Amino acid sequence: MQGITESVTEEGRGRLDGHGVAPSEREEGTITRQIETYTSKVPSGTYLGLAIGSMVGSAVLQAMGRNRDALFVGQWVPTILILGLYNKLVKLQGSD
Repeated sequence: MQGITESVTEEGRGRLDGHGVAPSEREEGTITRQIETYTSKVPSGTYLGLAIGSMVGSAVLQAMGRNRDALFVGQWVPTILILGLYNKLVKLQGSD
């Protein structure tokens, strides 16, 4: 990528041209910390179970001929999986 150079912050971590935020440069907000504290107690398998349940529910609705409802429920799956991934990252890497 042309035109992008890396600068080094005082902590020795790099970031691009002074744009963005280096790790640990900013702290999470109070609300974010409270949400992460609560959600970190939820087992990771819960998110997978909810996603699979949404897929099954969507398939059942499709079989019943309720196509619009099936699409609606089926669209929950990626959101649930992304929330589970975020939850897993917070558990492994921590926040702040």
